[in-house]
Amino acid sequence: MRRMIRIKILWAVVCLPVAAFGAEVKVLDGDSLLVDGRNIRLEGIDAPEYNQTCFDEKDRAYACGKEAENALRALTAGGVDCIKRKIDRYKREVSICYAGGVNINREMVRRGQAVAYTRYLPDFAEDEALAKKEKRGLWRGRFMRPELFRVLERENK
Repeated sequence: MRRMIRIKILWAVVCLPVAAFGAEVKVLDGDSLLVDGRNIRLEGIDAPEYNQTCFDEKDRAYACGKEAENALRALTAGGVDCIKRKIDRYKREVSICYAGGVNINREMVRRGQAVAYTRYLPDFAEDEALAKKEKRGLWRGRFMRPELFRVLERENK
């Protein structure tokens, strides 16, 4: 019984919101925020890099990284409430964030502004499949997965 209580208390402490509505939110890119000075990475998603270019349904180039950043900015305009899940190797708080009860991580994938990072969290795979089927955001044309784009960027430096 005591052990169960300790686990529940520990879970409550680990999952406390890291930011409340009204906190200062700065969007860093399509999957990262700065909330009251804390660097937050949205868990389970991967958005195009800021300088990444994609191609729409007519094969015209567009700045998909900037589009993803703008989508996240619009979603977080009213403030966020984030639940820290862990700290990554870059010392960012990997979190699930909400705005007005909407799971921002999931919504970015549903809108096609990010892909599901299923290697780390499989929760958004169905949302990605739906965005792909309905040709939303990235899925309306062709793009390089952000993870591969980062690898190629590092190799070309």
